[in-house]
Amino acid sequence: MATKEEIGNSLESLRPYLQRDGGDVEFVDYDDGILKVRLTGACKGCPYSQMTLSAGIKQRIQQDFPELKEVVSV
Repeated sequence: MATKEEIGNSLESLRPYLQRDGGDVEFVDYDDGILKVRLTGACKGCPYSQMTLSAGIKQRIQQDFPELKEVVSV
């Protein structure tokens, strides 16, 4: 099972891609297969933020941690 630190480190590897477009993502918590993140900057309120969560963040993190069930923005 993945630790919060491992998930956080993997999430850190995605931040430069979001920052390049004026957005960012912060690790909030990981428990029972649910990753909670906070989208900030241009990502906050962006109409494509749900696509970023599911097709970007979730897909990438699941490559390293297949036990990840969901990514939610808080």
